[in-house]
Amino acid sequence: MHTVGVFEGKNRLTALLDEVECGGEVIITRRGKPIARLAPLEGGFDRAKARAAAEGLRAASKGLSLGGISIKDLISEGRR
Repeated sequence: MHTVGVFEGKNRLTALLDEVECGGEVIITRRGKPIARLAPLEGGFDRAKARAAAEGLRAASKGLSLGGISIKDLISEGRR
């Protein structure tokens, strides 16, 4: 997220919209005071969903083992 003045925002609107389309946010200021935020309509990255997915993977992997095979053995086997 970055800040632009009104004049610069008017001159670079297309570039700012491209940035917002990719998930970015822009704060628009007038005389140094924030007056608006340009943000995507739909959230791009949902941190809560990602955290829940990671917790689900951790929970699902508890109690699983490699059956006595070490990670080093698996890595070296993959390099053959």
